[in-house]
Amino acid sequence: MILPARLSSRILALVALLLAAWPAHAAKVTFVLVNDIYEMADQQMQDGKTRGGFARLAAVVKAERSKAAAGGGTVIVAHAGDTLSPSLMSGLDQGAHIVTLTNMVAPDIFVPGNHEFDFGKAVFLKRMGEARFPLYAANLRAPGDATVPGFQDRRIVTVDGVKIGLVGLTYDDTPRASNPEDLVFRDSVDTLKEQAAALRRDGADFVVAVVHADRDQQRAMLATGVVDLVLGGHNHDLFISYDQNAALVESSYEALYVTAVDVDVTVTTTSEGRRAMAWWPQFRIVDTATVTPDPQVAAAVKGFQAELAAEMNVPLATTAVEWDARSATVRTREAAIGNVFADAVRTTMKTDAAILNGGGIRSGRVYPAGSAVTRRDVLAELPFSNRVVPVEIGGTELREAIEHGLAKLPDASGRFPQVSGLTIEADVSKPVGSRVMSILVDGKPLDPRRTYTVAVNDFIARGGDGYAMVRDAKHLLPTDDSPLLANEVMVHLRRLGTVTTGVEGRIRLK
Repeated sequence: MILPARLSSRILALVALLLAAWPAHAAKVTFVLVNDIYEMADQQMQDGKTRGGFARLAAVVKAERSKAAAGGGTVIVAHAGDTLSPSLMSGLDQGAHIVTLTNMVAPDIFVPGNHEFDFGKAVFLKRMGEARFPLYAANLRAPGDATVPGFQDRRIVTVDGVKIGLVGLTYDDTPRASNPEDLVFRDSVDTLKEQAAALRRDGADFVVAVVHADRDQQRAMLATGVVDLVLGGHNHDLFISYDQNAALVESSYEALYVTAVDVDVTVTTTSEGRRAMAWWPQFRIVDTATVTPDPQVAAAVKGFQAELAAEMNVPLATTAVEWDARSATVRTREAAIGNVFADAVRTTMKTDAAILNGGGIRSGRVYPAGSAVTRRDVLAELPFSNRVVPVEIGGTELREAIEHGLAKLPDASGRFPQVSGLTIEADVSKPVGSRVMSILVDGKPLDPRRTYTVAVNDFIARGGDGYAMVRDAKHLLPTDDSPLLANEVMVHLRRLGTVTTGVEGRIRLK
């Protein structure tokens, strides 16, 4: 039968339209995200349930991979960084146990966070060299714009004909937050634009960025329109955002929760021969309180915990001067132990000054000159698991903070400041609020118009002991992303070996 020409052309057009809309490829991919996991063991939470830790994380990953294998799906496990530090064990082995445990989890893409650089460039390179999982950081370069050994910028993974583009981005403010030395960090958002364009040129249908970045940067990445899914770390919250164009996910911290994103991606071929992609996600939040720890990883954690316990009594340093940690001392006047602890955090944070509340030093002991100081001693002195938070504060507010710290004298008070980088003269016979006669910062008179950086513990950073002027200051690191105070003191003591810092006249009271 011969069809009329007009009808024939319509049928051909309809067939062409159907062919154009026919799915060329369809893929099911599950992205499993963990970020900011520092502690190797699980932890009991406020609700009485136990969550987190590497053994529970490993169990989640194994379950997801097993389910995908049985159902013909694909799993991509992403680690968005911050893990080598801080923890007590990391203070001992500079994160070696973390790499061992992460090797057992075997992520498919790992992006370093700022805490990967806490021990310096050489340790970072050593630890990354021990990794048995793929390392990504497109905005990280060695001097001379060379790629850092072992790292790649991007990759395309093909799943059932769908091309998944992966790019990794590390925290671009790491030089301020940590100690990467001469490593170079390019702007994350600009780098993402370049890398996504390169992935698209190479045929990527769906682009995923695994990033360690603050929330404003993560949102800016979505706003570029070049990325479909951002898997992030750094902010320590459980966060999911999806606007039917792009999605952003972060999985809390310490593997308390692990987020799985099930993505259906369909690629069609247009009448012009171009590939068109459509996708839809489903988000699953795994509460690790419901997860049975993986026995193999749990056994490895138990072994590391035994090592840590054995190291608690190993001396870190020897005091050449007496340390008086009694409350009547640390809460009323400059103390040698307070000077050393404050020096430790100012050195770590590279700040102009440091202020610790004397009430945070707790053992009540006196260490005679010549005493060996162990890790257990440091934990006895600093039992609250405080973190070190750098803040920016105006000169006027810094003076107010010192006035506040001296306000209870001559009575003992936990607010009394143990300081570094400051020389203070005060007359405690004067009225509260006008006792400070002078303050030198690094030997120069305090300038009320200038902004200073000050390292404090997270108790003061929250306004504890009445330090409201510090609570209202700009915090340069989120509290949960800041290093452990005890760890920084331990590292400082080990570096010194013999501690000669005594009472130096940092606080002169009349």
